[in-house]
Amino acid sequence: MSIAENPDPESYQHFNDFFTRPLRKGERPIDTEKDTIVCPADGCISQLGDIKHGRIFQAKGQEYSLQELIGGDEALAMPFKNGQFATVYLSPKDYHRVHMPIAGTLTHMLHVPGDLFSVNETTANNVPRLFARNERVVCLFETELGPMAVILVGAMIVASIETPWAGLITPVKKQVRTWHYPSDKNAVDPISLKKGEEMGRFKLGSTAIVLFGNDVMEWSDGLKAQSPVMMGQVMGKS
Repeated sequence: MSIAENPDPESYQHFNDFFTRPLRKGERPIDTEKDTIVCPADGCISQLGDIKHGRIFQAKGQEYSLQELIGGDEALAMPFKNGQFATVYLSPKDYHRVHMPIAGTLTHMLHVPGDLFSVNETTANNVPRLFARNERVVCLFETELGPMAVILVGAMIVASIETPWAGLITPVKKQVRTWHYPSDKNAVDPISLKKGEEMGRFKLGSTAIVLFGNDVMEWSDGLKAQSPVMMGQVMGKS
């Protein structure tokens, strides 16, 4: 609580309000170098590396389809087919807001209904296609490096994912919903977010997956599965 913007636990209205509490200004400095890509969240690296022919590595013996992860849309998945991915796991003890790895303008948001498996190391090792099966919100941005995706994956007890522009995103039917930006008549101005600006939050531990295209960036040396990370630290470079 010493690093929370509001350090008094008894003043929060309810547990979700407490759980998603913001941090005190300056507790997570954002790297400001022009060519850096910063970590979107506190937690640890689940996996990171190359997307190979549209397949993403999940854990030993497990991988899943990029197109399935993005909701089945081949055209939206294509820019990332041989690109780069990083999967960051947020445990219940971690800060639960997700921030922009680099500056970008929102082009699409998809809500993909699904399961709510836990997303810890054990399930990643044992549940086939875990991240492509769980409920998720896919946010696609146009950036100086081309398309970037930040995907918020739900988990057990986490049927609540929020974004600053859409609020709480809840299932309506068991089908993929897609929003196009800024074509919505109520969103005349483009939704552009700076590096390090908040773009989503979870109500309990979960996972954020970042995708980039081919040959536009590389992850930092030394980052590997189970590496602890903090929001705002350098995770890669263009």
